[in-house]
Amino acid sequence: MRRQPEGTGAEPSALWGRIACLWAAAFAGLHFYWAVGGDVGLSISAGPLATERPLWFVVAGLWGVGALCLLGALLAWLLARSRLRGVPALLARWLGWGVSALLLARGIGIEVLLLTNATHLETSVSVGQRAWTLALWNPWFIAGGLAFGLATLRSRRHERADRKGFRSARRGRQAVVSGQVPGEEP
Repeated sequence: MRRQPEGTGAEPSALWGRIACLWAAAFAGLHFYWAVGGDVGLSISAGPLATERPLWFVVAGLWGVGALCLLGALLAWLLARSRLRGVPALLARWLGWGVSALLLARGIGIEVLLLTNATHLETSVSVGQRAWTLALWNPWFIAGGLAFGLATLRSRRHERADRKGFRSARRGRQAVVSGQVPGEEP
């Protein structure tokens, strides 16, 4: 029997999908906050774009990224559900792995570039931006990548468990119809 994590009410396979959903929704909320004029944390991550706020940056970089994050939250929610089967389940898992890879590549890649100074960004990235990116933003992307990866991995296990339970139930019904005791040889 599977044990549920205490206090969550979620099955273990759904827990990571819910965590990924919350991660994406929080990131969407932050981008929408910035899009309507909020500035806490934006100057640290966007530099001069935060003060200038050109239209393309507000539309694509804030509203657009916020909308993509909401789609990510929807994907994570779908990964947490056990009802997906066939092509929709396969598509959700492929998208889940893709989102996980993208977030991990972004978080780890930028972290490595900044730590090794491989791109010589000292003229375009301020000391404050560098510190906050290393301490907050990159770990945030890595956490999201791990959450989406685990949600995707657990969604596959959940589907297998459902299929196995379905087969066991079907065998039990067949045994009852034929008058056999389940587990007993005919």
